[in-house]
Amino acid sequence: MQVLLVNGSPHERGCTYTALSEVAATLATEKISTETFWIGNKPLAGCIACKSCTEKRKCVFDDKVNEFLSIAADYDGFIFGTPVHWAAASGAITSFLDRAFYADLCGRRKSFYLKPAAAVISARRAGTTATYDQINKYFGLLQMPIVSSQYWNMVHGAKPEEVKKDLEGLQTMRTLARNMAFFLKCKEAGLKAGVSLPMLEEPIFTNFIRD
Repeated sequence: MQVLLVNGSPHERGCTYTALSEVAATLATEKISTETFWIGNKPLAGCIACKSCTEKRKCVFDDKVNEFLSIAADYDGFIFGTPVHWAAASGAITSFLDRAFYADLCGRRKSFYLKPAAAVISARRAGTTATYDQINKYFGLLQMPIVSSQYWNMVHGAKPEEVKKDLEGLQTMRTLARNMAFFLKCKEAGLKAGVSLPMLEEPIFTNFIRD
């Protein structure tokens, strides 16, 4: 089983990376392999609602989003990490998730369907819970079970060495990893025992405006 750790920070090995590394180390003890996908620090365009992804099954902008979509189906679970910028997720990972999840949804790729996911939030001080809520909404729309921990999935510190001093935050990362491993093992055991995935209905789209 494999979990993809998505680093949404502009710093490849900063505070967010430090938190994700704690998750990765604990998953390794549970015999779960991990890879880290850094979204980079080059500009990422927001979704322009062109809906090209409905037919092409990928985003019209060929960048880190399509690179991510090309490998996403190979993973069994996902953890998305982001720093807090202005009491919200970074602009880069917001654009990244808007486009990646929309392309998957409209293109009916099903790369994320019923795969467990978690958000990891890094901040110097505040804005973590608002960001945590923001990222979790992506998982809810794509029917991804949300994995939690003993506390909200966050670490504090302005520098990686400060994050390493956040003992409760690091413990929260380890608990998150163990909970992710448990869920993955339960899902695997259920499928092997013959428990089938839920029946899928054709999506129904309605607006609030009525004739």
